[in-house]
Amino acid sequence: MTVTSADRKPAEAVSSGEPLEYTPRPAIWADVPDEKWNDWRWQMSHRLNTVEELEQVINLTDEEREALNAEGLFRVDITPYFASLLEPDDPWGPIRHQVIPKGRELVKFDSMMADSLAEDEHSPVPGLVHRYPDRVLMLVTTQCATYCRYCTRSRVVGDPSANFSRADHDAQIEYLRKTPQVRDVLLSGGDPLTMPQRMLEDLLRRLREIPHIEVLRIGSRVPVFLPQRITDDLVEMLRQFHPLWINIHVNHPKEITPELSRALARLADAGIPLGNQSVLLRDVNDSPEVQLELVHKLVKNRVRPYYLYQCDLVQGAGHFRTPVSVGIEIMEALRGHTSGFAVPTYVIDAPGGGGKIPLMPNYVLSMSPGRIVLRNYEGFITTYREPDEPYQRRRLYLEKPPREEGAQKGVAALNAGEHLTIKPEGYDEIHRRGRKGEPPKRGRRNYEDRYD
Repeated sequence: MTVTSADRKPAEAVSSGEPLEYTPRPAIWADVPDEKWNDWRWQMSHRLNTVEELEQVINLTDEEREALNAEGLFRVDITPYFASLLEPDDPWGPIRHQVIPKGRELVKFDSMMADSLAEDEHSPVPGLVHRYPDRVLMLVTTQCATYCRYCTRSRVVGDPSANFSRADHDAQIEYLRKTPQVRDVLLSGGDPLTMPQRMLEDLLRRLREIPHIEVLRIGSRVPVFLPQRITDDLVEMLRQFHPLWINIHVNHPKEITPELSRALARLADAGIPLGNQSVLLRDVNDSPEVQLELVHKLVKNRVRPYYLYQCDLVQGAGHFRTPVSVGIEIMEALRGHTSGFAVPTYVIDAPGGGGKIPLMPNYVLSMSPGRIVLRNYEGFITTYREPDEPYQRRRLYLEKPPREEGAQKGVAALNAGEHLTIKPEGYDEIHRRGRKGEPPKRGRRNYEDRYD
């Protein structure tokens, strides 16, 4: 597939006077003027989604054609900019594999779910997911600049006729006004940065007016798929709402182009902390070497690696999944081999709605009274001596009382002595062994009532 040469120089220049670097364009767009190519609206209106359009950029395989022509396929739309990163002759290229469907996407697999994270069950109002005590996920749109083939929310994302309305946003904000334990709101979707700027600004302003909301976050892959959208005007709007954080989604070092680096620099220079959330994907980033290169390129761009997700049990993602052991191997290769702030937290977002569960290699080898045996990343084994004097936590100064978490304290409540047990649903009924209505006998093994 013919590609234009990399020495094509755009008119824009950096302050040093050197021309900016740009990703080479496929021949189909060689004659598009720079002002159009660098206009995010032009990019959105010229997205590729058909066999005929994509064949002008890459050599499609029979399996890719089969998927693109299949009925009921999750939406395909790719910005021209991101299409310029596709590997023309490699269907397993790490960029192409993420956004071009394959026929195996239609194959069901064991444990596949439509809503693997049970988000709908944790939604008090449409589009608002309240799983953790002090923070919520606010889905504000169903639209993205480009669609990932392993999308966790493919059940709702991508349908232009099923977007969230002003009435939905009003209900979400009204719930937040009445829920004072929420201090952190993450805007996601879909992708919030695809929304009209005035609409996004209005949402952020209304959220900022709620006194108990301390932190606003945006989850977005727009900087990766559409770096042209990160304009000075957008950045100036966002910086009004500090503390505001943005998490991007980069899976492979090839996605970190000169265009993305400049977009990230604009955001970082505006004082917006940046994090990255990757998904562990077979044939994309499932090796320690790729992950090490990725985190190093991220931190050079002032982006903190935040999470590395195990791929969810979502429809269409079966061929992307890896064994958990692959993720553990990657974490073993990162911890100690690079800066601590460059190591993401490897997590499984628990099927059924349990939230993120961190996974890591086991560094605790053994424990005895007063000692803990540890090993480091090299296999060096050492012993840490615990204090001899009895430990008791004194009451420490707090500027204000902790927020009420309701019934969600979980294991922390056991540590605090507020409960003795956490029981599975139906546990007491099962262990009464048919003695319906009979309370448990009191004795040395039945003192949990004193803690409830």
